[in-house]
Amino acid sequence: MTLPVSQMISVEEARERILQLIDRMPSYLTPIDEALGQVLANKVIAPFDIPPLDNTAMDGYAVRASDTQGADTHHPVRLKVIADLAAGYIAEQEVGENEAIRIMTGAAIPKGADAIVPFEETDEQSQKLPEKGKLQTHVNILKAANKDANIRFRGEDIREKQTVLEDGRMIRASEIGVLASIGLTKIEIFRKPVIAILSTGDEIVTPGEKRNPGQIYDANTQMLAALVKQFGGIPLVLGIAKDTVEDLTLKLRSGFNADMIVTSAGVSRGDFDVVKDVLANEGVIDFWTVRMKPGKPLAFGTFHTATGKTIPHLGLPGNPVSSMVAFELFGRPALYKMQGRSDWERPVIQAITQDKIVNTDGRRFFARCIVSKNANGTLIASLTGPQGSGILTSMSAANGLTIIPEETPHVEPGEPINVMMLDWEQKLF
Repeated sequence: MTLPVSQMISVEEARERILQLIDRMPSYLTPIDEALGQVLANKVIAPFDIPPLDNTAMDGYAVRASDTQGADTHHPVRLKVIADLAAGYIAEQEVGENEAIRIMTGAAIPKGADAIVPFEETDEQSQKLPEKGKLQTHVNILKAANKDANIRFRGEDIREKQTVLEDGRMIRASEIGVLASIGLTKIEIFRKPVIAILSTGDEIVTPGEKRNPGQIYDANTQMLAALVKQFGGIPLVLGIAKDTVEDLTLKLRSGFNADMIVTSAGVSRGDFDVVKDVLANEGVIDFWTVRMKPGKPLAFGTFHTATGKTIPHLGLPGNPVSSMVAFELFGRPALYKMQGRSDWERPVIQAITQDKIVNTDGRRFFARCIVSKNANGTLIASLTGPQGSGILTSMSAANGLTIIPEETPHVEPGEPINVMMLDWEQKLF
C-alpha cells in the first residue's frame, strides 16, 4: 500500500520534529591546539586590548608628521635620529622637533611621534651604514607623512571585555590565532557526537567479502560513516543486520552507548522491512514518511534503554542516493545541533535549468545536478544523468540538489530553479 501524499509530512516539519528531540553534547576543556574543527561551547571575552599599545605597521622612522611637510626627493627633510627601537621594547626618549626614532615593525610608538615613515621613503638605503652598534646620526625624509600614517592603534582589532568569539563557533585556524592572541591556552568545546551506523538486509554484504548471486555490496555504511566524519561526528559502525527482528534487535542494542543511531533500509512497507517493527518494540516512532523524493520512507523515533537512556534514531531508506539525500536534509542538521552549531542551512542559489525536470507525484524533488557558469557568466544547472535512487554515480557527479516544489509538475529547459549547493566552489561565484 502506498501512503497518500496528504498523509506525508513536509521536509520542514520532519526536520523540526527531529531537531526538537536532539540535545547538545556535553562540553569539556581542551588545549586550543587540539580544538581545530570543534565547536566552541562558551563565548570568549577579551581580557585586554589587541594591540595592547599603539604600534608601527612597518619598518621605518617614528616622526612628527608636521616636521615632514613639503618633503620630496628634490627637497628632502633632514631629521636627527635619536634612537633605534626594536619590536618588544618601549622607547625611553620622546620624539621632539625635527627628530626621529628608527623603529621596527610591531614596536610601540614613541611619545611625541604621530606617524611612521617607511625606510623606502627615506635615504637610508643610499647612506653608508654606521659601524655595528653605532646609530646613524641623521636621515633624509623623501616624502611627506600624513598624521597617523602606518600606525596600528591600541584596541583596533579587539577591545578589552569585547566578545571575540560567540559560542557555537566552529574553530578554524583563524579562531585558534585569535584565542592565542589574547593569551588563552585552553577553551571549552562540545564533545563530538558518536553516531552508530547500521545497515540492514539479507541482500547486502561487506565490501571485500564473497558476494553471492543476488547480493550487492554495502555502500551505505562507509558512505554514512564518511558523512558523519565530514560533519563533525564520530562514526560507530555496527555492521549489517539480517532481516529478522532478533538479529536487528541485537545489533541495535550494541549501539546503545552512542548518541544517535542511524540505520539504512528496512523502513518502507515491504514484508521484510523490520526496522519500524523493532523501533516500535524498543522505543517510539515519531514519523516514517516525508513528502520528498528521493527519500520518502524515513523513520524517526527514539530507543529507550534498560538504563533509562533515550537515543534518537534516524531510519534512512536503503537506496544509497535516497539514504545520502535524507542524511543531508536531516542527519546533518541533527549532527550540527549536537555540536552546538546552528549554521546547518546550505546556500541556495538560482540557476537556469538545462533539462526538463518532471515532478508528477506531489513531492518535493531533490534532483542531482551540476551547477556551472556559461560564457555569459550565468549560473546553469544540468542534471547528472538518470535520477533513479540507486544510481549513486549521479550523486558523485553532483555539486547541488534542485529544489522543485511539491506543486510544480515540471520545469522546462531555460526556466530558473532553486538549487541547494552541496559544494560551494569559489570558481562558480
